[in-house]
Amino acid sequence: MHKIFILFSLLTLFSCAVPKPKGPFNPAKTGQAPRYQDSYYWAALPTRKDAADSVPPGVEDGLLPQDVDVFYLHPTSFFKKKYGNGWNADLTNNELNAATDKSGVLYQASIFNQAAKVYAPRYRQAHYYAFFTKDKKSADQALALAYEDVYNAFLYYWDNFNNNRPIIIVGHSQGSELAVRLLKEVFDNPQMKNKLVAAYIPGWPVYKDQFKILKECKTPYETSCICSWRTYKNGTKPKWLDKEREVFITNPLSWTNDQLKVPEDANKGMVINMGNEPTKPGVSAQIHRNILWASKPKFRGAILYQTKNYHKGDFNLYYINVRENVRDRVKAYWK
Repeated sequence: MHKIFILFSLLTLFSCAVPKPKGPFNPAKTGQAPRYQDSYYWAALPTRKDAADSVPPGVEDGLLPQDVDVFYLHPTSFFKKKYGNGWNADLTNNELNAATDKSGVLYQASIFNQAAKVYAPRYRQAHYYAFFTKDKKSADQALALAYEDVYNAFLYYWDNFNNNRPIIIVGHSQGSELAVRLLKEVFDNPQMKNKLVAAYIPGWPVYKDQFKILKECKTPYETSCICSWRTYKNGTKPKWLDKEREVFITNPLSWTNDQLKVPEDANKGMVINMGNEPTKPGVSAQIHRNILWASKPKFRGAILYQTKNYHKGDFNLYYINVRENVRDRVKAYWK
């Protein structure tokens, strides 16, 4: 089966096939906390070869001095019974770690390897079910534990790896939810804001009233700002859309905030399979209220792809455009 079909179909299949965590959240059953001085607890480090170093065929690599860091937080990959039955991931589960590396790290973190050193911590991510359960207390506790790991990873990175380099914060889905917390706690102040090249955190609502200083990116070259979007098929209007408060949203083809439709020919390539060249034509992009509308992606097997929620493709549908924009913002930052 074509990889992009697998990638997009996961979101639909998970909702009916994911096993629930066993019992309520129990802090005594959360597994060993990661020790970030051990490279085992990093999915990506610039000092070794890993999935984040991958480049699709035909895509240029290494055009800029890597004098900027990326701190990348992967999306949820904890959804199968064989990965565990708790509310948080066990980081000693090598199958789960491999699934994380072959999905988010390979297809998302790799976007940034042209312009930055990529650091991606493993963290005790919350179970996929945490985002749908009625047991909000357990879900909140699971996400709080995930953020505790993320914050500790950032502190270790800051003290041992950063060396006063500017930073790009990247996340998707659960990773973006945790990135919002990190941005609020660490970067939403005049001193640290100036260390931030930009944040790319699609797949999660980033509410405008969450920040005191940080703003949304409104131009392709703006820095110390946040880019976020959530992708749906053209014309989709989720029931919650009119009730949701205002969010940060940037069009990843124009890098502006207007509601003009940017056509497919402006999409420089979506990455379906890292072993193949980027796919063209890509999808269009148009902001509609708090979400991003996209044309249906064209790929083998697309006739079977019926979901209107393109969450899994938030980055991959715009892979090359994001990759080039990172380079542009890094150049703008140094100027």
